[in-house]
Amino acid sequence: MSEKTIFQKIIDREIPAPLVYEDDLVAAFHDIAPQAPIHVLIVPKKLIPRVGEATLEDQATLGALLLAAGKIAEKLGVKDRSTEGFRLVINHGKNAGETVPHLHVHLLAGRPLDWPPG
Repeated sequence: MSEKTIFQKIIDREIPAPLVYEDDLVAAFHDIAPQAPIHVLIVPKKLIPRVGEATLEDQATLGALLLAAGKIAEKLGVKDRSTEGFRLVINHGKNAGETVPHLHVHLLAGRPLDWPPG
């Protein structure tokens, strides 16, 4: 068996990280190198290396990631139309900025986010 990712270690409580959100399928915590005032990582508890490797069997987990994002955005006060909004990002591969081979969604908010992203 290969070594656990840092995200698996956080999910298994081997590395301490205060959770912003947790349910049966996903866990979420603040990024240690935030790119915005609000930068939360939403991670499936099941190891899926990257979005392009997900299968039909992962459909419920993929949906849970996005539903959790909405709940977290609401909890952090950036979901309402009167706020300045939030962005979700999923990286796939080195050139896209992937650094941990465990699918995760970045929720970014709290500052203007340029388009196109860098």
